Amino acid sequence: MNRSLIVFLTSLALVFSSCKDDDDDKNSSSVGGHEYVDLGLPSGLKWATMNVGATKAEECGDYFAWGEVAAKEAYTESNAFTYDMIFDALKSASIIDDKGNLVAKRDAATHNWGDKWRMPTMTEFDELVRHCTWTWQSVGSVNGYRVQSKVNDNWIFIPAAGDKLETSTFQVNTNGYYWCSSALGGDVVNNYSYSLVFDSESMMVSSSYRVAGLTVRPVLK
Repeated sequence: MNRSLIVFLTSLALVFSSCKDDDDDKNSSSVGGHEYVDLGLPSGLKWATMNVGATKAEECGDYFAWGEVAAKEAYTESNAFTYDMIFDALKSASIIDDKGNLVAKRDAATHNWGDKWRMPTMTEFDELVRHCTWTWQSVGSVNGYRVQSKVNDNWIFIPAAGDKLETSTFQVNTNGYYWCSSALGGDVVNNYSYSLVFDSESMMVSSSYRVAGLTVRPVLK
C-alpha cells in the first residue's frame, strides 16, 4: 500500500471518529460531566440527577441566595445581592430578562455547571410536579422524594435539603426548598422569588425569601 493511500485512509478514519464523538456527546446521559435524566415530560426538558455542589444524588449540595452564584458563610439581608429590589429594578439591573427569569450570569446552575445548564423556571418545576409521581423515601439516612416518570422507567431523587438563614441550616430531612429562576412580579418590594417547596406530605411551586440559601437542581437548556 503506497504512502498516499495510507494518509488518505488515516484522514478518513479521523473524520468518521470525529463525527461519532459529536453524535455520542449529543445523545449521552451527561453534559459537562454532570448527569441528566429524560423523564418524558411534555416539554422534553431534561433534569440533572443531583444538586449543584453535590457529588451524589442524596447530597444537599451548596446553598445560594436568589440571584447569586456562590455559597456563603452567612445569608443575611446586608449581604443579599437582590434584597429590597422590585421587579422593574431587577430588570433594569439586568438580573432578570424580559420574561422575568434570571439571566445567565446570575444563574447558579449556569455559572457552576456551564452554559448548557440553567435553573428551572416556575413553569418547569410545576410541570415536574404535575407530570411525575412523587414518592417520599430515604436514601441511606437522607429523606427526600423519588420523582418517577409516568411514561418511562427514569427517575431522580430530590433530597429534603432544608434552607439556610444567617449561619444556620433549618429543616434538613423534613423540608425541601429549591430555587426557580423566576422572580415574583409587581411594583412592591416583596423580597421573595418563586421556589419549589415540599415536605413529606405535599409539594408545590410557592415562594421563598431571596435572602435565604436554597438548593439548586439544574435542567438542560
